[in-house]
Amino acid sequence: MTGPEATPSFRLAYVPGVTPAKWVRIWNERLPDIPLTLVQVPAHGAQELLRAGDADAAFLRLPVEGTDLSAIPLYTETTVVVVPKDHLIAAVDELSVAELADEIVLHPMDDALPWEQLPGRPALERPATTADAVELVAAGIGVLVVPQSLARLHHRKDLTYRTLTDAPESRVALSWPQEKTTDQVEDFIGIVRGRTVNSSRGRAGAASAAQPKDKDKAKRASGAGAGKGSRGGSGATGGAKNARGARSGAAPKRGKPRRRP
Repeated sequence: MTGPEATPSFRLAYVPGVTPAKWVRIWNERLPDIPLTLVQVPAHGAQELLRAGDADAAFLRLPVEGTDLSAIPLYTETTVVVVPKDHLIAAVDELSVAELADEIVLHPMDDALPWEQLPGRPALERPATTADAVELVAAGIGVLVVPQSLARLHHRKDLTYRTLTDAPESRVALSWPQEKTTDQVEDFIGIVRGRTVNSSRGRAGAASAAQPKDKDKAKRASGAGAGKGSRGGSGATGGAKNARGARSGAAPKRGKPRRRP
């Protein structure tokens, strides 16, 4: 159903390795009347999905091509090398890209890293996906360099991973079509950026937060006026008491008489 009577909804896409659960939970708490639908897409499919209008926003990996999509960088992932548990690399905590020179480094078609020059020795064929490359690592064909989130996603008991200190890094961002920055998109941006429900920049909470603030302001103003009146009354009462004392003819206290020389 389309038109002004259509029920509002929000479609959020995400690439493998990104975990949107935290932000989805906050959305459901703040906007329970607007259903959020998750759409998982391949590593390089998020931008096409946004342009086709099949998602309102997406968690993807930079760079974003073209100027029609807006993007907010969120965080940078650690890069690791995935190896069998009995591999020599498993004996160290971290290593450099140069130390992979003698290794066959698998390069899947959906690689998430922005390489200028691939490390190690190339395999005879490129695996179609990162999942396929992980299977080849388990078979002893080579090693695989990926963002840490993907190593965790494709975890196997017979594999482990170690940090690469000088490898390219993957940056995760929230992206959406620039010309379709809807109210729901603005709400989700506020959630991702950590704005509270009462934030002046958070659309969902701004209207509801305005009236309580006005009420509090009125209460403070009323209390301030009452306080001033009380203080004024006390001063007047004190003045009346002094006046009554003066009319009663009470003699003022004098100091001690001075001794004559």
